[in-house]
Amino acid sequence: QVQLRESGGGLVQAGGSLRLSCVASGRTFSNYAMGWFRQAPGQEREFVAAIHWSGGSISYADSVKGRFTISRDDVKDAVYLQLNSLKPEDTAIYYCAAGSPRWDTMGTVREYDYWGQGTQVTVSS
Repeated sequence: QVQLRESGGGLVQAGGSLRLSCVASGRTFSNYAMGWFRQAPGQEREFVAAIHWSGGSISYADSVKGRFTISRDDVKDAVYLQLNSLKPEDTAIYYCAAGSPRWDTMGTVREYDYWGQGTQVTVSS
């Protein structure tokens, strides 16, 4: 089992920035790919960004490319998501996830086995 806990969400104006953190406990963190997903009210959970266990492969959703940056620290068992140039449409609950997807399925929700409880990001216009 892997336990994940997100933090760093909040209310920010459009154009602002936030940094989300996800700390893992349980099984060896470095064995897993880590992903960030988000879910807005009435919407399906969607992929935001993911980083392979080795850190050598990173993937972003087109909607966040150039604005969001994912990184991981295997010493601290943590993964981060830097959110810049935020837009109102980025408003959602952001979830951290751990799993073992292939490089070409890093954006697939069902490829992730463990999920955090989520952190709310609200961007005002």
